[in-house]
Amino acid sequence: MCGIAGAYHFDGSTRPVEPAELARMRDTMVHRGPDGDGLWVSADRRVGLAHRRLAIIDLSQAASQPMANEDGSCLVVYNGEIYNHAALRPELERLGHRFRTDHSDTEVILHAYEQWGIDCVHRFRGMFAFGLWDARTRELWLVRDRIGIKPLYYTVRGGRLLFASEIKALLADASVPRALDEEALYHYLTFLTTPAPATLFAGIRKLPGGCRARVSPDGGVRVERYWDVWDHVRPLDGATEDEVADALLAELRTSVRLRKVSDVPVGVFLSGGIDSSTNAVLFSEDATTPVETFSIGYEQDYPSYANEFVYARQVARLIGSRHHERRLALRDALDVMPELARLQDEPIADPVCVPLYYVSRLAREAGVIVCQVGEGSDELFCGYPEWKRRLLLQRLGELPVPRAAKRLGLSALRALGQGGSRPYEQLRRNIGGEPVFWSGAESLTEAEKRRLLSPAALRHFDGLTSYDAIRPIRERFESGAPETAGWLEWMAYVDLNLRLPELLLMRVDKMSMATSLECRVPFLDHEFVALAMSMPERMKLRNGQLKYILKHAVRKLLPQELIQRRKQGFGVPVHEWLFQELGPSVRAEVRWLARQTDFFEPRAMDVYLNGRPDTRVWTLYNLALWWRNYLD
Repeated sequence: MCGIAGAYHFDGSTRPVEPAELARMRDTMVHRGPDGDGLWVSADRRVGLAHRRLAIIDLSQAASQPMANEDGSCLVVYNGEIYNHAALRPELERLGHRFRTDHSDTEVILHAYEQWGIDCVHRFRGMFAFGLWDARTRELWLVRDRIGIKPLYYTVRGGRLLFASEIKALLADASVPRALDEEALYHYLTFLTTPAPATLFAGIRKLPGGCRARVSPDGGVRVERYWDVWDHVRPLDGATEDEVADALLAELRTSVRLRKVSDVPVGVFLSGGIDSSTNAVLFSEDATTPVETFSIGYEQDYPSYANEFVYARQVARLIGSRHHERRLALRDALDVMPELARLQDEPIADPVCVPLYYVSRLAREAGVIVCQVGEGSDELFCGYPEWKRRLLLQRLGELPVPRAAKRLGLSALRALGQGGSRPYEQLRRNIGGEPVFWSGAESLTEAEKRRLLSPAALRHFDGLTSYDAIRPIRERFESGAPETAGWLEWMAYVDLNLRLPELLLMRVDKMSMATSLECRVPFLDHEFVALAMSMPERMKLRNGQLKYILKHAVRKLLPQELIQRRKQGFGVPVHEWLFQELGPSVRAEVRWLARQTDFFEPRAMDVYLNGRPDTRVWTLYNLALWWRNYLD
């Protein structure tokens, strides 16, 4: 796991790559790689690559980056892990390739590219973002892993392209302006994050998951999708529950085993829920030393969130782990929020960033460098209670009710003062032929945004809707999904393409890497994802039971009371904190934001700030902290 950066100056550019400028970009990311640094600039100073190293596989100096092949015609800087590198190496050796390192996965990328070209990515099983320079074709390749576990940002300006693992590295170049992408802001207010390929910075893009970019000497940047889950789905409608459950557990066991590969200590985040508990139990199989497990909670139980320590300890005892805990106070959130806003690069309006940062720090302080986490399971197996409600609304909306009657319902909701409510928004979507479900995380509805925005902003955004951000995803779904795919598959697919890569996985990446900790995600192994998406809907949600098939698959691994206990996500008592000391701080920041910009209507903002604590305020608070860090 590392931080990468690079520059490519196109034909016609008279400005050479400056090593000092590239080093400055690189060293904004020391937290991503405290174990070493590297820098390479081509002889003609048209291309430069830089790297910060967090040494995990092959700790020798020979595995340092940027890394070149034997004749220096190809070089790579890479962030991530190729878990099947040990299996690929002998195949490449049989084909005539010679390796200089003992077991570096970085070197496998180089030789795989030499052998198979850029389609080598189809052979990699892992998480990765890399920049690869091919001096023979004078092309730069930027590649992000299939699911989007690792980030990759780039900008094109002044006859050159800059890329990096973090936006702050790009901003270290004086020629890159700190300007707002206004359309991205509009979508952020709905999705709590910025949908790819945009970022909140004008002119800075992020490569979507499953995509690669080919950068040509003339400055052309062609982004193409190399992976979509529908290309690998084989519907399992004819299989029995037991057959599917056995296949599921076998694939997950393989995924966990692959993610144990490391030359440094590895542990598990353990909340006590079914996902992290399954991770921990499978991780402990064949372990020769006690597993390190880590849990986070709060100084007290809150009505909106009760500590899960009792369940985490139960699993820790089951596997005999060396268990670590920390309890957070409100002061911990107050102390760290401004710094988290800086670390995030663009706002991630998920309060779980706070406990994620502290549990990552807990692991690093215990000497662990790598941890496995449970993200992805809820999206693949319908693990959210809210999904059941959305599914019901979608199906009710398909009943043969005249459109005029539905419009009458909208009018009635407006008359009752519910014109911006969730029911109003979902009925509006249904009438407009849009899916009810846009994302597993939504903050402000279209009507709420339009009340909150200033008249000038409303004129600017006239005709825009945040469905525009997911319309391309819907089109891919409709063109690629099997005929049997229904609304539950749509919900999983859109979250695989938006909420997971740009919200949940970015909160994991940014918060863990802030503490120089690598996090691995067994439930999002691409082979496991394809298998999960091949399963019929009836196996994921049965008689109202969430994650039915996963619970069936792990029934012999975990205590039954843990499997059947009520769903409680990894959360934060935001409602209660907004009543306490955090409330005044949040209100002050949001009011400052309203004064700083002409985007918001201050009186409409006060409706949220003066009323009952509302999680939508967290969206505005994170935006304000980001604005103060990056635009003020």
